Amino acid sequence: MSERKPYGNFKKKESSLTTEEKIEQFVLRNSNNGYFTKVSTIPYKFDVSEDMAWTIVGELLSNGSCESIHDEFSGEMKLCAVGKTYQIMDMEQKRKRERYRTKKKSK
Repeated sequence: MSERKPYGNFKKKESSLTTEEKIEQFVLRNSNNGYFTKVSTIPYKFDVSEDMAWTIVGELLSNGSCESIHDEFSGEMKLCAVGKTYQIMDMEQKRKRERYRTKKKSK
């Protein structure tokens, strides 16, 4: 039989990205998938304080990589990639219509 290497060589790799970069990538990935990112989700998803989350959001908005919109019902701030606001709003509207149609058909 061949010699097996011990499992002790496995080490947890530290991410080379900063928290700000992780959040930016998360927002951009959500935008590419057709979703807004609510600012309220950032503190618990990335384990940062609410003040830190707002600071990072301010940086993202000021450097021009993201833009924001406020939810028409709750007033909550949502983020997306620059130039994707109306595209994502259109996709949300289509998803809502589809949900309504499927609920109506099931009744």
